[in-house]
Amino acid sequence: MLAVVLFLNTNFKTIAAGIAILLLGMIMLEDGFKVFAKGPLQKILKKTTDKLYKSISAGAAVTALIQSSSLVSAVTISFVSAGLITLSGGMGIIFGANIGTTATAWLIASFGLKINIAILAMPMLIFGIVFSLQEKAHLKGLGNILAGLGFFFLGIHYMKEGFDVFKEYIDLTQYAIPGFLGVVVYVGIGIIVTSILQSSSATLALILTALAAGQIQYENALALAIGANIGTTITAILGSISSNVAGKRLAGAHLIFNFVTGTVALAIIFPLANFVNYLSIITGVSSENFTLKLAIFHTIFNILGVIIMIPLIKKTERLLIKFFKENKQKDIEQPKYLNESILKFPSTVVSALTLESKYMYENAIFEIIAHALNIHREDIKSDLDPRQILKKTKEDFKTDVRNLYYSKVKTIYGEILRYATTAQSTLKMGKDLNDRISEIKIANRKMVEIIKVVLELGLNVSLYRDSENIHMVKEYNKFREKIIRVLRVVYLLRTQVDKEIYDTKLLTLKEKAKDGKYQSTKSINALIRANLISPQMASSLVNDKDNLNEIIKNLIEVAELLYGEKDSLLETAEHKVEHKITMEN
Repeated sequence: MLAVVLFLNTNFKTIAAGIAILLLGMIMLEDGFKVFAKGPLQKILKKTTDKLYKSISAGAAVTALIQSSSLVSAVTISFVSAGLITLSGGMGIIFGANIGTTATAWLIASFGLKINIAILAMPMLIFGIVFSLQEKAHLKGLGNILAGLGFFFLGIHYMKEGFDVFKEYIDLTQYAIPGFLGVVVYVGIGIIVTSILQSSSATLALILTALAAGQIQYENALALAIGANIGTTITAILGSISSNVAGKRLAGAHLIFNFVTGTVALAIIFPLANFVNYLSIITGVSSENFTLKLAIFHTIFNILGVIIMIPLIKKTERLLIKFFKENKQKDIEQPKYLNESILKFPSTVVSALTLESKYMYENAIFEIIAHALNIHREDIKSDLDPRQILKKTKEDFKTDVRNLYYSKVKTIYGEILRYATTAQSTLKMGKDLNDRISEIKIANRKMVEIIKVVLELGLNVSLYRDSENIHMVKEYNKFREKIIRVLRVVYLLRTQVDKEIYDTKLLTLKEKAKDGKYQSTKSINALIRANLISPQMASSLVNDKDNLNEIIKNLIEVAELLYGEKDSLLETAEHKVEHKITMEN
C-alpha cells in the first residue's frame, strides 16, 4: 500500500521519509536506553512501587526522559512477570507512563516546530555515530541515544517540510469531518495509524506537523490524539503475548486505562476543548497556536484518566486477577516464572530463575526426599521431634524416585538450564549477575545430584525398615533423623522472617555433617567387630553413610545458594585460598 501511494503521489515521499527517520530515531533511543535500563532504570522502577504515588511519578518521569512509553511498558511487564514488582505497582508505572508520553507533544509543539531543528540534529548524529562505534557498552548506549535524538529531530524536520510541500498540491482539510461523527472517525484513524507505527509519540509527531502545516483541522487533531493514546496499547498487548499471567494482567490494565481515558475524553471532547481555550487565554497562548493547545489537551486528558483510575485501581486489579486466572493445576514440571519476556533484561532473568529454582526445591525436591525415606512432608513442617516422627511413620511409601525425577524434575530442570544459558549468551550483563546465574545453575545441578543419591538411600531405607536386625533399623533411622533435621531447618529458613537464626543452624548442621563422617564410620566398625551385622549390611551402611553426607551437603549448599545472604561459592573460594596460604606457610 505504501509503495502504491509513493508511486501515485511522489509529493508524499518527504513525509514518509520523515516518519521513517523519526521511527529509526525512536528505535535507536530505545536501544540506547536499554543499556542503562540494566542499572538505573530498573533500580528506579523497583524502588518506587511500594506506594502508588511513587510508581505513577516514576512512570511519568522516566517516560518523559527516555521518550518511550513502549520501553517502559516492556520493562514493567518483564518485571511483573519475573515477580520483581507487584501488579498494582506495575499499574502505577503504566498510568504514569501515559502522563510522561505527553512530553513528546510539548517538545515538538513548543520547540520542534518553531526553529530549524535540523541544525540541532546534525551534531547529535555526528557525535552519536562516533560514540556508537566505541567498544564500551555505556558509550555505545550514549551514542544510540544521541543518534536517536538526532534522527528524531531530523524526522520532524522532514515531516514538517513534507507537509509544507504537500499542501501546495493537495489540501487534506477538504476531508475534514465536522461534529461528533468526525471525532469518532478520526479517533479510529488515530488508533489504526498508531497500531501500524507502534508508537504514539510518532503518531503525535505526525499529527502536530500536519496541524502546523494546516493539513488537518484542530478539532480532528484532538480526536487523532485520543486515538493515538488508545492505539499505543497494542505495544503492551504484543509485549505480553510471551509473558506469563502476571504480564498479561498488566497489559490488560494498560488496555483498560487507555480505553477508559479515551472513552471519557471522547465523551467530553468539546467541553475539554473549551477548557483548553480558557487555559490558553489565561496563560497567554495564542488562540491560533493549535499545536501548543493540542499539547495542553493531550496532557489534560491523560492526567484526567489517572485521576479517574486511581480510586478504581484495587477493583481493576481484582477484575484482572479474576479474568486472567493462574492455573492452579499447573504441574511442577511446567515453568511458573520462566517466559520469553523475562529474557529482555538481566535482572528479570535472575529473579525468574531464582524463583523457579526455589519452587522446584520447595516442592519437587522436598517431596522426593521425604517420600523416598518414608517421611510425611507435613511432619517435617510440624514441631514434632524427629524421633517421634520416626515412631509414628511405619509404612513403606513405595516411592518410585526414578519416575518422579522424569515426571517432575527433568523437564523443568532442562527449562531452567535453557533460560540460564540463553541469558548468559545473549544478554550483556555484568560479572555479578553472570556469576549469580552460574550459581543458580550449580544449585539446580546439585538438586539433581540429590535425587540420584536419595534413590540409592531410599531403596535401603525401605529394605531394612522391618529388618530383624535391630542395629540396621537403628542406623537407618539415624540417617532419616538427620535428614529430617536438615529439611526442617531449610523449611524454616525459607518461611521465617528471622533468617539469621536458621542461617546459623544450617552452618552448624554443615559442620556436624563433616564430623559425623568419622563418627558414623566408628559406629559401623564397632558393629562389624561385634558381628552384629553381616558384611553385606556393613557394605550398605558404609555406602549409605556417604550418600547421607552427600545429600546433607548438597541440601545445605542449595539452600545457601538460593536463600542464604552469604555467597557459599565465594566462601569456598576463600577457604581454598586460606588453606593454600596455610600449606605454604
